[in-house]
Amino acid sequence: MRVGYIGLGKMGANQVRRLLGGGHEVCGYDRSADVVKELAGEGMQPADSVEDLAAKLDSPRIFWMLVPQGDPIDNTITALKSKISPGDIIVDGGNSNFKDSMRRAAALKEHGIHYLDIGTSGGVWGLEFGYCMMIGGDKSAFQTVEPLLKTLAPKDGYLYIGASGSGHYVKMIHNGIEYALMQAYAEGFDLLEACQFDVDMPAVADLWNHGSVIRSWLLELGARALKEDPKLSELEGWVNDSGMGRWTAHESIDLSVPAPTITAALFARFRSRRSNTFSDRFLSALRNQFGGHAVKEAK
Repeated sequence: MRVGYIGLGKMGANQVRRLLGGGHEVCGYDRSADVVKELAGEGMQPADSVEDLAAKLDSPRIFWMLVPQGDPIDNTITALKSKISPGDIIVDGGNSNFKDSMRRAAALKEHGIHYLDIGTSGGVWGLEFGYCMMIGGDKSAFQTVEPLLKTLAPKDGYLYIGASGSGHYVKMIHNGIEYALMQAYAEGFDLLEACQFDVDMPAVADLWNHGSVIRSWLLELGARALKEDPKLSELEGWVNDSGMGRWTAHESIDLSVPAPTITAALFARFRSRRSNTFSDRFLSALRNQFGGHAVKEAK
């Protein structure tokens, strides 16, 4: 099957490699000429612009976008508008807000263009193990791209969810759960690191992946990180968020569905980026005022 890829970062480049290995034809474009050249050496047909990519594909065409959410997606669609034709399919394989995906699908539908939102999980390991994929949009478009999905995903690793936006919605909830799981592991190992016992944390992380009810792939990755650096001394405790945890928290408010664990995990990430906050200084001042508790002077 033939497909055009727009965005050849870590995820896009590895998906292209997996598709090429599965016998598909891929034409690809990225703002980095170096990565385009590298993948061209591995069998990908190169394109030097979005417009050039469109010209090198035969109708009905499949455009698979893996670019950052927000304006980059809209700008890419705008660049394609003069080149796309009714029956073409545009795939957003990134982490877009499901409401944006619904808006884009509705606008493109007026021109006879199919839009699929495909939430994708697998990270840098997807090339080797495959990607878990959650698909929203027109079912006939899903059926058209299904041969690509069968190559990209492991066995039973993709699912048609339903209407436009649903793929990215399910991926959003997936990431919210991921936030909470990661925070629980982080807090547990923080306690192990601080306790009175000389705990071999890499060994414990490995142990828990053999028969324990908390075994998981995330814990396997945690064990790997601890084996490489048992005290994680090479890292700063600064944790970013991609936005999907925020969207999950907003959705819990909009639906009046309590999600305290996910929300607390998101707030913990915010906290990781701050030091000597005004709130901490205020707490210290209050304790000193009402109880004469010791305070540390600012340096």
